[in-house]
Amino acid sequence: MITLTVNGTTHTLDVDPETPLLYALRNDLALNGAKFGCGLGQCGACTVLIDDRPAFSCLVPIASLVGRKIRTIEGLGTAEQPGAVPAAFEAEQAAQCGYCIAGMIMRTQALLERNNRPTEAEVRSQLAPNLCRCGTHMRILRAVRRAAVAMGGGVQESSP
Repeated sequence: MITLTVNGTTHTLDVDPETPLLYALRNDLALNGAKFGCGLGQCGACTVLIDDRPAFSCLVPIASLVGRKIRTIEGLGTAEQPGAVPAAFEAEQAAQCGYCIAGMIMRTQALLERNNRPTEAEVRSQLAPNLCRCGTHMRILRAVRRAAVAMGGGVQESSP
């Protein structure tokens, strides 16, 4: 038995301790926001926050998460009342196929909680590990700018 705290709720799961977090989230907790993309930590579709830092949930065994705080996109609000970051992504229509968006939102959330006035370069660096195959990068960047403003900050121009 493994006890995890996900989105502020404690869950006790009867699963193999080596089970990747992604599988426990999707199969045992019915939290389907994090997606299976590559299973190798190379695409970012499975990104969640562990202790407020982005992590590829496909690579993290649940045994390493006891006592740690896990947040998924489901923990950032509801469809009726989304948090600032999901609302900004929706307003900017940042999703095309939508597969990468949960991971992009989680990386953005982590960045803006740490620094709500990042530079353009910091934003791009933070999002770089997550891939978007549809090419909505410019909409994603606009969504990050909008979310930063909604969180009391803004994105600064990078110096040359």
